[in-house]
Amino acid sequence: MKNLDITKLTAREMREKLLSKEISSREIVSQHLDLIEKKEKDINAFISINKEEALIEGDKIDKKIKNGEKIGPLAGIPIGIKDNIITKNIKTTCGSKMLENFIPPYDATVIEKIKAADGIIIGKNNMDEFAMGSTTENSFFGPTRNPIDLERVPGGSSGGSAAGVGAYEMALALGSDTGGSIRQPASFCGLVGIRPTYGLVSRYGLVALANSLDQIGVIARNVEDATLLLETIIGHDKKDSTSIYMKNKDLLEKLNDNIKGIKIAIPKEFSNVEMDNGIEDIIKNSIKIFEKLGANIEEVSMPHFKYSLATYNILSNAEASSSLSRFDGIRYGYRTKEHSTLDELYMNTRGEAFGKEVKRRILEGTYYLNRNNREKYYNRALKLRTLIIEDFEKVYGKYDIILSPVSPVLPFKMGEDKNYLTNIFTVPVSLAGLPALSIPAGYVEGLPVGIQLIGDKFEELKLLNVALAFERDLALGGEADEI
Repeated sequence: MKNLDITKLTAREMREKLLSKEISSREIVSQHLDLIEKKEKDINAFISINKEEALIEGDKIDKKIKNGEKIGPLAGIPIGIKDNIITKNIKTTCGSKMLENFIPPYDATVIEKIKAADGIIIGKNNMDEFAMGSTTENSFFGPTRNPIDLERVPGGSSGGSAAGVGAYEMALALGSDTGGSIRQPASFCGLVGIRPTYGLVSRYGLVALANSLDQIGVIARNVEDATLLLETIIGHDKKDSTSIYMKNKDLLEKLNDNIKGIKIAIPKEFSNVEMDNGIEDIIKNSIKIFEKLGANIEEVSMPHFKYSLATYNILSNAEASSSLSRFDGIRYGYRTKEHSTLDELYMNTRGEAFGKEVKRRILEGTYYLNRNNREKYYNRALKLRTLIIEDFEKVYGKYDIILSPVSPVLPFKMGEDKNYLTNIFTVPVSLAGLPALSIPAGYVEGLPVGIQLIGDKFEELKLLNVALAFERDLALGGEADEI
């Protein structure tokens, strides 16, 4: 189809036009690769671009269609992969010098599922080193910029995935979310970002930051596209001991926007957080929309919310300290040339290959796990985590969804130190292992603002239905007016 900008189509539209033979898979891939070449010097959303293989896979799909063979639900759709998710024969760096040249010999389970669904891996996306950060400035391969305003951060640590989707360099992306690393960058780039229930998506092949918190999820430009990719990657995996069976998998088929009578809770403690101008107005407007759609909205109390950030920082850094001990210069990854003893090999390798933020978190986590500090910090944090989970359970005894901001701050300029603030609303969800999503809700001073919808465990369909109803009523379509 001449003069059609394929990159502006939704993922589902691409597949529909592919099936009707209005466009070819090669055309889809080629247009996205051309756009990547044009924009990457400014955005830096990719660490590796899978150009040749993507075109080959596109041709295979075109051949399937020509021969009348059945094609998968992701056929021809270009998908970006956060660079901490293992990909066979494609570099997986975790944004670090430590793994600068690491090429894995196998695929993560989610990658196997995408390939089985005929999705096309177009490249590996930039990220904060080992997923440690909220801006995607902490990458060995340079910072990623927000496509809406190149002077601002795209959020993180899945900032490359969000920026790439926001810049139309790919239709869909996988990210990982430890404390908000999908939802916050999705919000900063005006996108839909979903963190599923812990265990719903296999983590086999995800390079761990904090095993009890990490979860692979999706980033897209609308709810239906996000649902398409989420439905593809969920499912039990015997290679992941935390993976869980889910009976109701047909999310896209059962998706609907009738939410009349749904009960939405708003924790009163969230209003105590200082927010940038305009964000509270977005929340108030969102509440009006849900009321118009027939939802019942009430205020609730979550008294342990105020401990969430400290609890998260202790547990995530403690787990990171343990997880990253494997990078020692012995088995794989970077190895220092300057050493004469085994201790020097360890110290110099880690000192030379880890960035400043990674070193800081390892030191902090090691401190919490020290024999003299474990009871004072780590064990107390575990107890507080239980209390935070109980707060959520009490709310879900009466309500279906919790509504909150995603971030108390607007996308900020590069170099500004606001990392500590950005995850205050997202980390409680991670501690409880719940599903949540960020959805665009408006613009303030030309900058996107997302709201966070939080569901009970395994209530992804209910969560997606509420998001779809909101999206259709607000009708942002990725180009929101200011509120």
